[in-house]
Amino acid sequence: MKISVVGTGYVGLVTGTCFAETGNTVTCVDIDPEKVASLSAGKMTIYEPGLDILFDRNIKQGRLSFTTNLKEGIKDSQIIFLALPTPSDEDGSADLKYVLGVAEQLGELLENYAVIVDKSTVPVGTADRVTEKIKLKAKVDFDVVSNPEFLREGVAVDDFMKPDRVVIGTSSERAQKIMNSLYAPFVRQGNPIIFMDERSAELTKYAANAFLAVKITFMNEIANLCEKVGADVDAVRRGVGTDNRIGKRFLFPGIGYGGSCFPKDVQALAKAAEDNHYDFRILKSVMKVNADQKTKLIPQIKKHFGSLKGKVIAFWGLSFKPQTDDIREAPSLYNIQQLLAEGAIIRAHDPEAMKKVMKVLGSRISYHESLYEAAEGADAIFIATEWPEFRAPDFEKLSSLMKSKVIFDGRNLYELRDMKDQGFTYISIGRQAIHA
Repeated sequence: MKISVVGTGYVGLVTGTCFAETGNTVTCVDIDPEKVASLSAGKMTIYEPGLDILFDRNIKQGRLSFTTNLKEGIKDSQIIFLALPTPSDEDGSADLKYVLGVAEQLGELLENYAVIVDKSTVPVGTADRVTEKIKLKAKVDFDVVSNPEFLREGVAVDDFMKPDRVVIGTSSERAQKIMNSLYAPFVRQGNPIIFMDERSAELTKYAANAFLAVKITFMNEIANLCEKVGADVDAVRRGVGTDNRIGKRFLFPGIGYGGSCFPKDVQALAKAAEDNHYDFRILKSVMKVNADQKTKLIPQIKKHFGSLKGKVIAFWGLSFKPQTDDIREAPSLYNIQQLLAEGAIIRAHDPEAMKKVMKVLGSRISYHESLYEAAEGADAIFIATEWPEFRAPDFEKLSSLMKSKVIFDGRNLYELRDMKDQGFTYISIGRQAIHA
């Protein structure tokens, strides 16, 4: 098929590349000439494990191309994906100006029937609004479909190529046949393509992310209670997670969720409920608990050191999760800002996200190429992201590099017994504090 993807951000680039991998001819459109030039030259603009291999292969084989010209990019396309930003507005609602702006242009530019697909995470009723915008100037038939993405940063290629399910919202039999044909190669193992109406598909994405955010937040609340009653959250997690009604995933406590999806989607769903005169009390609590959880370790750092003025804190991890360079709503940034305000000195290391943090914090912190370099002369280590390289460091080497053997672990990477044996003061989430 001939496919167009409008928007070459995280979702757009993964979507375009993976569709090209199954033999489709894909043109990606973006208004940023520098980004298009970089992509056309074969240079990736995001970090996502495994995507670079597919990207290189499909560019070389001529199935994947890029342009800034919307008319040229959608010419003769059977399917046009809208993978555009929907940032949170001031009131928490999703801002649809980019989606609706492109929709209005499409009305003038369509020369043949096409399926217009909302791939962005959008509020309920967006398919109707996109349809109205296109209809204003359209001279040919078209259908608007909702096809939300369920990609996890760090494993997005696997998620796209082998999806648990594909959700498609459409009331058109013609569009349903085309979309079914498009996704058939991705569900050969029997995972379902679930067809439903457009509004239900739009709500499904928000419901899925909000539920996962609730699950994470509930476990963080349990972790906080564990500290009060002297229980071990790891034991509780194992006991709860083996119940097949609950499952093991998203039960790891920590310093809150971040990223581009959960914070924005929970906020947008709560706002949509408010607009429809429904008080979504659970989501309000989730947002409050998560905001508090992000900087949960700060009071314990202050309690340990007293004054933080001049204290050197080595920050391990800046991205909101491992295997990505995404720092949107990353807990690390909230903690660094508070520690800087207290007079601390921050030495940071992250395998992928340091360039992006430099754009935000500049020279207010220092950046280091290894976890050991960051730890040199540090009064403490703060673990903000569970990158694999942080899981088994050389503790003897750390002991020789650091001023004092103190670790504040926001991701519970280490066993308490091991830290006691190593002689570290070790403070984590929902577990007994170890004091050397």
